[in-house]
Amino acid sequence: MFRRERSIPLRSSAAALSNNLSVLQLPARDLTHFGVVHGPSAQLLSAAPEGLPLAQRQLHVKEGAGVSPPLITQVHWCVLPFRVLLVLTSHRGIQMYESDGSVMVYWHALDSGDASSVQAMFARGIAASVHFICVGTWSGRVLVFDIPAKGPNIVLSEELAGHQTPITDIATERAQGQDGVADMVTADDSGVLCVWRSGPEFTLLTRIPGFGVPCPSVQLWQGTVAAGYGNGQVRLYDASTGALHIQINAHARTVSALDLAPEVGKLLSAAEDTFVHIWRLNRNPESGSIEVEHCHGECVPDTQVCGARFCDPSGSSFAVTGYDLAEILRFGSV
Repeated sequence: MFRRERSIPLRSSAAALSNNLSVLQLPARDLTHFGVVHGPSAQLLSAAPEGLPLAQRQLHVKEGAGVSPPLITQVHWCVLPFRVLLVLTSHRGIQMYESDGSVMVYWHALDSGDASSVQAMFARGIAASVHFICVGTWSGRVLVFDIPAKGPNIVLSEELAGHQTPITDIATERAQGQDGVADMVTADDSGVLCVWRSGPEFTLLTRIPGFGVPCPSVQLWQGTVAAGYGNGQVRLYDASTGALHIQINAHARTVSALDLAPEVGKLLSAAEDTFVHIWRLNRNPESGSIEVEHCHGECVPDTQVCGARFCDPSGSSFAVTGYDLAEILRFGSV
């Protein structure tokens, strides 16, 4: 069971974007960082365990030619083995900052050469894999950046072509040195999923076809892909074969966020139907098949939920953002 805890005030409402909440826990400092997008700015907040806000910072898109400031599409902390970077995507490009947002270490402008005059350029979908940061784009390509242990010498090392429509989300999982193991999944606006193995060169392992609805959010856990769709379904696939394990009619409207607590196999799903659900994933030791148990459901009345994340690896607390809601709601286990 979970109960409502002290919420964290925002300067303005979260934008109506899928995956519009990023959380970074700093156990050594007993702090949690939250990142939320609103229009042309991103709000970064630090909070103590009891929810007391300690610091706020606003980040804006790098200015360039244009009449109006470009909109931000996502903000996300990328935890690499040797450093943590904050990545911000927009209609203009990709910005990477030190984890507190104080110093921008890299800027990548989107190339309009691939866009038609009626196509909107943007980057969306961010994830870290080993010493790479992967970012999706409107063209369906995934940009792979090689990240040094320190400093700004970040290099665009590869572009992955597996999608025909805009990328919506990217998820990764540490393969722990196992060769041939799928450790990244990308999703797009048509519902297609691509499963990859990272390395000096990324390899496409499996392509899971869509079925006519977008896939706004995706996660990866122990060789299982969890995907949330525009029809409210959550589907679990085998990452190596693409076989469908389980289909859950979890929500009445578009799934806007999925998250995983990897230590315990908890899956969080949030949707535009005002509900947040928590599920427990288990692998049957005899058959090896995945089993799902519903653990908790939470309604955020009259709110279009657009972001939700666990606040710790054990899944004992989570946070929620909503459109036209000027606060981050926090829930902790009883």
